[in-house]
Amino acid sequence: MTEGILTDEQIAALTPEERRDLVTRLEQPLSELIDPMLLARIRRIRLGLMVLCSIAMIPWLVYLALTLPDSYVAHNWTLTWVGFDILLVTFMLATAVFGYFRRQVLMFAAFTAGVLLICDAWFDLMTAGPNDIWLSVFTALGIEVPLAIFMITGAQRIMRLTMMRLWLLDPKMRLWHLPLFP
Repeated sequence: MTEGILTDEQIAALTPEERRDLVTRLEQPLSELIDPMLLARIRRIRLGLMVLCSIAMIPWLVYLALTLPDSYVAHNWTLTWVGFDILLVTFMLATAVFGYFRRQVLMFAAFTAGVLLICDAWFDLMTAGPNDIWLSVFTALGIEVPLAIFMITGAQRIMRLTMMRLWLLDPKMRLWHLPLFP
């Protein structure tokens, strides 16, 4: 046995906290994967872009609230709805396929499908006519929103289990407290 190398028995005897510490100490430094200056610049650009776009949306939302008509005849209505539903089905099927093959990328597909289901419920409710409103309420509250919650929380659970299995997350820690990079 080489000095300084832990045996399987020594690793098994470590506490969860000691294992997390070991994994953290053994992980490949981020600076070996990407230049820290480049990473910092990319991060600043992306964060700045998101803040700028969020601020820019405020006057746009005010403008829309004041100028949009109460009703509007939409062109390509069928293509819009069918295209959206094709996108939704694509992400739902991707979730099923990635789940079947047990791939981590399932998290992205499931989360996206959940968000699209919430969007679908919103637009169904907002565009429903007086004769269709109860069907829209039923499908939104009875199918789309519960399925969206199932998909999004499922993606979060998989991420949490993955991080706990890799000893990167303390079981008591909330997922949103897990740092992106040290």
